[in-house]
Amino acid sequence: MNTVERRTRAWLEGAVLGLKLCPFARRPYDQGRVRLVVSTARDGETVLADLHRELLHLDDHPAVETTLLVTPLALADFLDYNDLLDPVDALMAEHGGGGVYQVASFHPHYQFAGTAPEDAENFSNRAPYPILHLLREDSLERALAAYPDADAIPERNIDTLNRIGARHLRALFAHW
Repeated sequence: MNTVERRTRAWLEGAVLGLKLCPFARRPYDQGRVRLVVSTARDGETVLADLHRELLHLDDHPAVETTLLVTPLALADFLDYNDLLDPVDALMAEHGGGGVYQVASFHPHYQFAGTAPEDAENFSNRAPYPILHLLREDSLERALAAYPDADAIPERNIDTLNRIGARHLRALFAHW
C-alpha cells in the first residue's frame, strides 16, 4: 500500500469512521465495499477522465458501494478544486442523467462559505488529499430513510468538531 492510500485510509478510519462524521460509512467499509482509487492526474481534465472511468466501474460492479477518487497530484489549490465541481456535476448528469450517483467533496483546505479557514466545522470535509467521493444515490436514500433524524447529522458533526476544537483537529489531521 502506498503512502497516499495509507494516509487516506488512516483519515477514513480516524475521522470519518472514528469521529462518526458519516453514520452510513461503517457498514460498507467493514464489508469491503468501499473502493479507493489513487489518481495520477496532474490537471482537472485528467481528473474528469478518471472520474468517468470510476463511474463506468461502478456501473459494472454493483457490489462496490462507493468510490473515493483521491487526486494527490492535482487540485492542491482549494479554489481550483472548487471550480472543478461544476464540470464534475455536468459529467455526473451526462453519465446518468442525475439520480444515479452523487459526489461528496473533500479537500485539505476545505472551507464552507461564511466560515474562517480554521473554523473547526471545515474539518468535516477535510482530508489529506483532494477527494471526489462517488456515492450511489439509491444506497444513500435507503440509509437516510433508515436513520433517525438524518437532517440533524450536519449540525451534530459541527457540534462534535467544535467540541474537539480546531487546534486538536489540526494535530489529528497532520498525523493522517
